[in-house]
Amino acid sequence: MIISGIKELMDKYEDVGSGDVFSGIIGADRMKQFLMIDLIERGVLCVPSPLSQIISGSKVVQALFLNKWMIPHTRAVLRRRDLIDAVSWYNRNKIALVVTKEDRMHCGFGIRKWDSVETLYSFMSMSDTSYPFILQPFIENFTDIRVIAAKDYIESYTRYNPDNFRMNLAAGGSSSPFVLDEDKKDFCAAVMERGKFPFAHIDIMVTAENECYLSEIALSGGLKGARISREELDGKKQAILDKIIKESID
Repeated sequence: MIISGIKELMDKYEDVGSGDVFSGIIGADRMKQFLMIDLIERGVLCVPSPLSQIISGSKVVQALFLNKWMIPHTRAVLRRRDLIDAVSWYNRNKIALVVTKEDRMHCGFGIRKWDSVETLYSFMSMSDTSYPFILQPFIENFTDIRVIAAKDYIESYTRYNPDNFRMNLAAGGSSSPFVLDEDKKDFCAAVMERGKFPFAHIDIMVTAENECYLSEIALSGGLKGARISREELDGKKQAILDKIIKESID
């Protein structure tokens, strides 16, 4: 049995089992990981992969699983203990300016800059409502690049805003085409392979020294600045999923 979409899955949930296929995205709600675990335990093939869906939905999970590709000293802060440990770590490494990224917040709205981790801790000590989040050093003089990867289709473009350190186009930035070299293509491919992404929207930061760092990755995202249309890209993504399903049942 091949099930398409979350509505059909929930309607037939008790009947699915080993050998069945679920094609679709389980929404970013609190039940997501539990549904994924249950489907995996029951032998249901999920496409896109459960791992890619979990990673795609959370910046904090990305900082845990994909940390080696991120800015050095990037940390996932899950609770106050993690933050007080980060104060010592960042001071020991003489890192002052830092950035926090609120989990599950998009379009740059959850990104905040702080003059020190100590300032951040003083603010957070009055409230526990903003945990978990990502903490990383603030870097300047970098190129912000959005990469759209769907098998053989790869498109990339820069995002730039001279008036805001948040480069997102939603924050008022502009875009221009960017040609990825082979090293950056390999970088994106390695991140996708680790997260088992069949396709992805990948945000990377390239420094003046040509060092490449992962900012964020998702199964879907905005296309403002891209040449490809939403309809065309959705068609390419569905073709990839259809091929995965076909190969699994042949």
